[in-house]
Amino acid sequence: MHITDTSLPGVKLIEPPRFGDARGFFSESWNKAKLASEGVEIDFVQDNHSLSRTVGTVRGLHFQSPPHAQAKLVRCGRGALFDVAVDIRKGSPTYGQWVGEELTFENGKQLLIPAGFLHGFVTREPDTEIVYKCSDYYAPECDGAVRWDSCGIDWGFEGEALLSDKDAKAPALAEFDSPFTWQG
Repeated sequence: MHITDTSLPGVKLIEPPRFGDARGFFSESWNKAKLASEGVEIDFVQDNHSLSRTVGTVRGLHFQSPPHAQAKLVRCGRGALFDVAVDIRKGSPTYGQWVGEELTFENGKQLLIPAGFLHGFVTREPDTEIVYKCSDYYAPECDGAVRWDSCGIDWGFEGEALLSDKDAKAPALAEFDSPFTWQG
C-alpha cells in the first residue's frame, strides 16, 4: 500500500495496489499489519455503506464527539466523490483548514481521517456509493455536524447542494464550539 501524508497532520491518502487482468481486478483494501508498519494503528470496529443517487449530494460535515470519537477510512465503492476532512482540534496550528481528495471506484484511493476532524463529501456521479470503516460504534448522543459551506472548502461544483435537514441546519464553523483539543 502506498501511504501519503496530506497537508493536515494525521490525514493520509492510502492507495492500495490493484492486480488486474481481463476479468477485472483484486485489491486488498485494508490490512492491519501493513498499515501498522507505516504507523497507522487504528482498531476499526464498524463498516458503513451509503448510496447517494444524485450528483451534488453533500453529506457532512460530520463528526462524533468523545467519548465515542471516530477515525474513518473512506473509499468509493461505485461512482465518484470529493471527500473532505477539516481540522477541528482547538489549539491546532491547522484548525479550520481542510484537505480534499477525489475518490472514485476507478482510482481506488482511500482517505484516512483521524478523530478530531470533520468529514464530508459531495457526489460527482449518480448512484455513488461510499464505504468506510469507523474506529468506534455509532453513538447518536455524540453525533454532530458543522455547516458544509462554512469552512471555505472549494467543493468543485456549481448549483444547489442536495442536503439532509440535519446538514442544512448545522451551525457554521465560526459558531461551533469543538469538543476536541489538539494534543501537540
